[in-house]
Amino acid sequence: MSIASEEFESAAQTQAKALGMNDARCVFVAHPIQDATDDEMRAKADAVIEQVIAALTEP
Repeated sequence: MSIASEEFESAAQTQAKALGMNDARCVFVAHPIQDATDDEMRAKADAVIEQVIAALTEP
């Protein structure tokens, strides 16, 4: 399972396919993250927490 900025969604999917990981689970958070404050990062995490839980627990 990976978590990345939505800016890199296409690159992540291309890389996963190139590595034969067609069923790789990825969650993408709102971009940008590099200069986000702690509060902004908490908000971004809160926005995707259900997706993260699902990616880690669903068969």
